[in-house]
Amino acid sequence: MKKILVTGANGQLGKCIKDATADFPELEFVFVSKEELDIENSDLLLDFFSKNSFTHCINTAAYTNVEKAESEAEKAFAINAEAVKNLATVCKENDIVLHHISTDYVFDGKKRSPYLETDATNPINVYGASKLKGEQYIQEICHKFYILRTSWLYSQYGHNFLKTILTYAQAKKPLTITTEQVGTPTNANDVAKAVLQIIVQDSKNYGVYHYSNSGKTTWFGFAEEILKQTEKLKDANLAKTNHYRTFAARPVYSVLDNAKALNNLSIKQIDWQESLESVLKKTVINL
Repeated sequence: MKKILVTGANGQLGKCIKDATADFPELEFVFVSKEELDIENSDLLLDFFSKNSFTHCINTAAYTNVEKAESEAEKAFAINAEAVKNLATVCKENDIVLHHISTDYVFDGKKRSPYLETDATNPINVYGASKLKGEQYIQEICHKFYILRTSWLYSQYGHNFLKTILTYAQAKKPLTITTEQVGTPTNANDVAKAVLQIIVQDSKNYGVYHYSNSGKTTWFGFAEEILKQTEKLKDANLAKTNHYRTFAARPVYSVLDNAKALNNLSIKQIDWQESLESVLKKTVINL
């Protein structure tokens, strides 16, 4: 039986993977939070792996606050790069397949067609740079790895764009959302299932892949669709702007081309609007 370690268990993707395990009874899982296993500590990692036997490791531990990363660069790189280096090293030493989640923010957004895995990376903020460095460490160290870049991740868990829009709409607070950036909102539950399907299929087609929901929109379009599908909030105070000032620069276009993952890994892709509907049914809000 395949035995999988999942790091970052308390994050939104970690929780979505935990939910998805019910559909994969053939897999055995061990979930660890940062408090239970701090992957920044290489000695702790070595000791933990020496006492346990895993076939796969899914790393969902990450520093994800794009804005704060600009003023906490050292912390972002410690978690998204140096800790990933530690994990890659211990996975290689123990012949463990490493599954790592990365981001569309490794690109600069200057392209106007969906990004391929072979396109040049050029992050324009600290978060993207730290995630790219983590990717590079994995590729330098590991032979058995899957790096899955995804985009605009949200779910029924944690702090994310969906939860923010719902909270503001319920409180009848005005929402001014940018039309400046184009990308694909991606349901973390779909990413969770895709990662587990990759493990089950065991194709050994290791490498870097893009995986998101299908379609594209702006942040304003995402907010508009959230309110449209949430019938009682459809009259919320929503306005658009072509520029919303942020501390961190963001790529104006970051749609990902999923063809390689769909062809090589036999995983399915769901339309972002359809997938949003499934998350809204799981999201607990007082309507």
